[in-house]
Amino acid sequence: MPIYEYECKACGHRLEKLQKVSAAPLTDCPSCEAAELSRLVSAAGFRLAGGGWYETDFKSGSKKNLAGDGAASKAPSKDGAAA
Repeated sequence: MPIYEYECKACGHRLEKLQKVSAAPLTDCPSCEAAELSRLVSAAGFRLAGGGWYETDFKSGSKKNLAGDGAASKAPSKDGAAA
């Protein structure tokens, strides 16, 4: 789900909101309650959720960087031959 940035044109309050792509944009400012909230153009932000999204991230101990473990043993040696 994308994280959208909003700014109130009335009071200048800024906020981020995690919303579905199909969700309607927010219009009411939570700070001043005016209907002056507009979505800003910014870098895409999103959150990956569920199993399997972080093969090499957020793991601890011996389970860290599983995707890179095989690459170190197959690296060529100094004479150019595979180990």
